[in-house]
Amino acid sequence: MATLTGILLAAFGGYGLAWYLGLAEGNFALLLFLVTVVTGIYWVAEKRIFLPRRRAAAEQLVAEQARRSAELERMGVKADSIDIADAQHKLLAQPWWLDWTAGLFPVIVVVFLLRSFLFEPFKIPSGSMIPTLRVGDLILVNKFHYGVRLPVLHTKVLANNEPQRGDVMVFRYPPQPSLDYIKRVVGVPGDEVAYLNKRLTVNGQPVPTASAPEFFDSDSMRYARQFEERHGGKTYHTLNDDERPAFIPGASDFPYKDQCRYSVEGVVCKVPAGHYFMMGDNRDNSLDSRYWGFVPEANIVGKAFFVWMNFGDLGRIGAFE
Repeated sequence: MATLTGILLAAFGGYGLAWYLGLAEGNFALLLFLVTVVTGIYWVAEKRIFLPRRRAAAEQLVAEQARRSAELERMGVKADSIDIADAQHKLLAQPWWLDWTAGLFPVIVVVFLLRSFLFEPFKIPSGSMIPTLRVGDLILVNKFHYGVRLPVLHTKVLANNEPQRGDVMVFRYPPQPSLDYIKRVVGVPGDEVAYLNKRLTVNGQPVPTASAPEFFDSDSMRYARQFEERHGGKTYHTLNDDERPAFIPGASDFPYKDQCRYSVEGVVCKVPAGHYFMMGDNRDNSLDSRYWGFVPEANIVGKAFFVWMNFGDLGRIGAFE
């Protein structure tokens, strides 16, 4: 068992390292599920097989010592008092391969359940949601707000709230579902979303927008035009880059693309049933639904709502809209 366990741990460790170095495509949900299953098997085996065997060996040691003492007394020889507590402790102790599997199972299963059904942490890797979210923000995502889904399979088993306009949502990137993206919901099923000349209109109604002080991006060392936008009962800020054109270059083919009309002014899309139109708040620096299409309901991960840490700026900690 020690050899088999060593091989399994090496395989998990090698996969994690390859993923970290970018040599393999990672799927953390699947990896955590497999680790939970494997350590769970060891935990059950420990309770049902390995621990009873060690206890039996310790009891046998005590019985043999008692039998030896009784035999010596029968022969008229006084038996020396021997402390076998240390030997019992060694027999009952878990070997290393159980410490690293069955011993970790309770912690791993709690992490698995919390991450799968309640809250999941994410790190913001890009600037597409600036100024709402900054690069390096560590955020929490509510996994049950939009309904409870089975881990790995992503099948919804319990309905809850529907995504609303203005929500900041994490979802599986439609062209590559192994990747998680975060954007803002600007269109729900049935909406006609227009982004023309860098202004957002939904169902023929312009989304209320007001100018705000220029935003200084410390990463790019540039200023950008900032606006306050009110959509779906939420107020947030967006950015525009005057040097970027209004038209959408390089839009790929995607399901329901026939529901979109592209022009030099931008794009107009009718959101199909069961899908959502997503945009980043950094409007001219966001790869979003304008380029790769609609997000199916099945791809939803959860609602982002809280920055729990940014090691470069502790003032970022807090809730956001």
